[in-house]
Amino acid sequence: MTYQRMYQPKVKTGNWFEDLVLKEETIKEFLDKRSRGELLSQKVDFLKQNILEHVNLSATFNGQLRFGDVVMLVNVGGQDREHSVLSINANVDNVTKTPRPSIKMPCGVSGGKGIQSCVRTAFIITSVDGSPEGSTLHFDQSFALKTTSGFAKGLYLTSDKPRFQKCAKKSGLQDVYLDDTLSVLSWWKISHFDPQERFESEGLPVPANEKVLVVHCMTNQGLAVLGEKLLWTAYGREYEVVAHTFLDTHRAEQDVNFWILGTSDPAGDGLLFLRHLHVQQPT
Repeated sequence: MTYQRMYQPKVKTGNWFEDLVLKEETIKEFLDKRSRGELLSQKVDFLKQNILEHVNLSATFNGQLRFGDVVMLVNVGGQDREHSVLSINANVDNVTKTPRPSIKMPCGVSGGKGIQSCVRTAFIITSVDGSPEGSTLHFDQSFALKTTSGFAKGLYLTSDKPRFQKCAKKSGLQDVYLDDTLSVLSWWKISHFDPQERFESEGLPVPANEKVLVVHCMTNQGLAVLGEKLLWTAYGREYEVVAHTFLDTHRAEQDVNFWILGTSDPAGDGLLFLRHLHVQQPT
């Protein structure tokens, strides 16, 4: 038989005293957690307050990407998915407040649907071959993608060959994640999205706000967004991000591998890449 409470704490019959003590303890525990900021709602608010803080993207004056530029990586979208942004997929368990607020390892990435330049979506083009900051990035030149310092801790976008216990959660393909160590696993390169122009473009400057491929150097797999693989995150449903090159019947990369390294307008007129996506500028 299912137990049913027959009496309320205000009456003098039944185990009213125990219920009253339990209620008081529950209220005390709630107030203690709230004073320490340990309620789940407070943790979520703290995470979003820090990770969604606005970040200014770099402005390109000659249309070319440079080392040190702060960019957003935007997937162009397709028939089965919206355009999306490479985003830090941190939850409340990935946050530490001591010695200063920051995300902690391990931490993944996802394809977020909100076009917003913030700590979560900003990446810095970082040299791995000694190229000075401010110099031009070229097609097929190795580089790293680093999150901003402070709350995002300057972590590197990293990938490795899939193994039994080290692969993407939904698809089982090559995982992409953030790591605090710069290694060959964190090296990427840019290739032209059109195979017929790839050879001719080798060594040329990489244009900002144009469709390109982002390729993992060690495994030669392209960064991709999977529209059919959805992740439940603290920011809503988002796409899984993997390193895998998807080819069509003509041996050309599909749009899941197409990315725009977006920058801001030097004239102060918002984000340049949104014009290519036909997206309204955020207010």
